[in-house]
Amino acid sequence: MPNIRVRKETGLLYFDFQYLKVRCREQSLLEDSKPNRKKMQKVLDEILGKIKSHTFSYRDYFPSSKQLLAIELLENGSPPEPMPVRIDPYFKTQPAPISALPAQVQANGPLFADFANQWYSEMEVGWKRSHRTTTRGVLDNSLIPQFGQRTVNEIKKGEILAFRSSLAKLPGIKNKESLSASRINHIMTPLRMILTEAADRYEFAPAFINIKPLRVGKTDVQPFTMQEVQDIIRTVRADFKNYYIVRFFTGTRTSEIDGLKWQYVDFERRTISIKETIVNDYEETPKTGESERDIQMSQMVFDALLAQHKVTGQGVYVFATSAGTPISHRNISKRVWYPLLRLLGLKKRVPYQTRHTYATLMLASGEAPEWIARQMGHTTTEMLFRVYSRFIPNLTRQDGSAFERLMAAQMQDQPHPIIDPQSLNEVSAHSGINPNNIGVNHLPKTQSRVTKEIEQAPELPEPETPKPPVALPNTRINPSADAALIANPWLEIAKHSGLSVPPKADPIPPSDHPVGDLL
Repeated sequence: MPNIRVRKETGLLYFDFQYLKVRCREQSLLEDSKPNRKKMQKVLDEILGKIKSHTFSYRDYFPSSKQLLAIELLENGSPPEPMPVRIDPYFKTQPAPISALPAQVQANGPLFADFANQWYSEMEVGWKRSHRTTTRGVLDNSLIPQFGQRTVNEIKKGEILAFRSSLAKLPGIKNKESLSASRINHIMTPLRMILTEAADRYEFAPAFINIKPLRVGKTDVQPFTMQEVQDIIRTVRADFKNYYIVRFFTGTRTSEIDGLKWQYVDFERRTISIKETIVNDYEETPKTGESERDIQMSQMVFDALLAQHKVTGQGVYVFATSAGTPISHRNISKRVWYPLLRLLGLKKRVPYQTRHTYATLMLASGEAPEWIARQMGHTTTEMLFRVYSRFIPNLTRQDGSAFERLMAAQMQDQPHPIIDPQSLNEVSAHSGINPNNIGVNHLPKTQSRVTKEIEQAPELPEPETPKPPVALPNTRINPSADAALIANPWLEIAKHSGLSVPPKADPIPPSDHPVGDLL
């Protein structure tokens, strides 16, 4: 029975159906989830429909399948014909027909270019347009030119590392000497995925193993101060004042504010719903699932959007051109943002720093980190503290001064223990404690040293006949006198032993323990 199944070893989905009385199991690169199963079921239904109408071609759907040659023999009753040439508008290089490869190469796996293009066609259904464009560019400009004419099983670890080293020598963007570690990792990620999948399908040892991504530095966070924010809003062109108020005090990403529509602004609930974005002039869904969120409006944002509604409220987009189309953040940055920073004498920073500014200002004001994370579309507070904590003085102080102030406030009003003078003199004669030194500030020191001396002293003789406990008179005038028992352990011993006065047997020589030395 045709079905969509999951491979236990990898957690990836695969097709399982019968064609020409042959069981066909073809692997995909999609993880097991309801949306992916729905997509694959749609393809499977299409395959079954073509099989029923006798128009199905195995090569059209699975050009790199291990069973392709055998099934084409069944389809044609003769050796398969060469693969027809089809120029895909995304391809800058034309993959070689699999059937034209030597038999030995077909047994070990296809050319890297063939398998990379197949991998791309299988994966793109789950990608956003911007990611498809980026990945296609990596394949055409970097990976296929380097490995395209090699069979996937021939590419070894040493070649991968050499390729990565060569990337580090290429010039970077914006006049940088070399590509950044982040950019190199973005090129190596599709290579790892392609070779790992090829190794699983064609059963050879994966070459991309124990190759860790390059270390990427921390996010470049350069937030504005509140004074700088006020200067920017006060000085910016009047027609962009509302735009920057919303950017600074909602923490929206550039794509989110560019794609904001009036249908997602709720003045009654005072919320902004992030449902759509604009990336590279195309409407997209938000960056992640958590990015779909409701942002609460502050009073300043509420007033700014009310004022903006009078200007663009009859259109679709909150911030739009005179023609009603979405604004171009590149154009605004070039004509408004960077000239404004130069005018104010501020350091050149990308507009995305408005989002970082929102996070630091919210943390500095004492807002709950969980609430801030939800406002910004983060799953947890981990990223919030990892990226922004160094900009918040109350979060970065490591001198213990806050605890010191707390203890001082709690302890300064504590009264000294009140102890009966006669009992105190009796105990001090045997314990070596100077009565004048007993105080709250000396309790921990007195306790530790006296306890040590008690442990070294000979054991007290047990009384011959048990007697009911006799409390020392006038030793506990108020609860605060309990501290004296801690500072003077002989009081506690006397209380439980039934002795009104500590025994004088084997006294500690006064010469060994002069009065006051224990403190």
